[in-house]
Amino acid sequence: MDTTTAPLAPIFLSHGSPMTALEPGEVGPFWQRLGAAFDAGHRPRAILAVSAHSLAREPLLMAAAQHETVHDFGGFPEPLYRLRYDAPGAPDLAQQVAGLIRGAGLPVHVTDDGGLDHGIWAPLRFIWPEADIPVLPLAFPPDWSPSRLMALGRALAPLAQQGVLVYGSGSLTHNLRLLFGVAQRPALDAPEMPQSAAFRTWFAERGAAADWAALADYRRQAPHAVLMHPTDEHLLPLYVAAGAAGASPQAVRLHGSLTYGCLGMDAYAFGDAAPALAQRVAEAAIPA
Repeated sequence: MDTTTAPLAPIFLSHGSPMTALEPGEVGPFWQRLGAAFDAGHRPRAILAVSAHSLAREPLLMAAAQHETVHDFGGFPEPLYRLRYDAPGAPDLAQQVAGLIRGAGLPVHVTDDGGLDHGIWAPLRFIWPEADIPVLPLAFPPDWSPSRLMALGRALAPLAQQGVLVYGSGSLTHNLRLLFGVAQRPALDAPEMPQSAAFRTWFAERGAAADWAALADYRRQAPHAVLMHPTDEHLLPLYVAAGAAGASPQAVRLHGSLTYGCLGMDAYAFGDAAPALAQRVAEAAIPA
């Protein structure tokens, strides 16, 4: 299969609670169909992963030759800590990506260290469970604005033509105080809060319209933005992925579901290749 001619649509996935790795709910079958949809078109030769749980003062490429699974959470059931996703790394790709970022006038560092946080591996173990696609994590600065992170993503745009999937992982809504700061935690299948619904709908509509001026200014323009994101590190990977699809790409929502009434599990693809990917996802069968 040729992975160097047809561009790969960059994606953003909401990874949810670490327990999603064991109890995926509605998003699990979607992740499985997403892997089948990519394989039906162009299976990535490598994955550049930008996770809300891998942060740095300046962009940092983790260029280990082999990654280990990082269980970067505590207080969960023991079976969760037995899950493994020890994917190969991509040290050669790291040097190429560093060149692209520096060529855009942005700082970047490269380390031989590795490890995949749960924001990266929890979805990937459903999408490509064999863990045989090399992964290159890119840690990002959480104090960069959405516009600057889109510029970082635009530096990565050539990768789409080279069979490299740019994959952002975070959460479309993420306020853990609404889960853990209340007397009784909402049920996993609790009805959606109106504020969450308003935010998710606004984001989908602005994304479909490619209104990146509004999306980059979401903290002022989106309804209930501060409630849905008291801090915005879980939304910021979306802007890197979107930037990798060009200056003003369409955002196509591939999936929309919810956990705990307020934790969005939405997934997006960006750019010209996104509609075809969405169609393949809709037609894909869940692998046996």
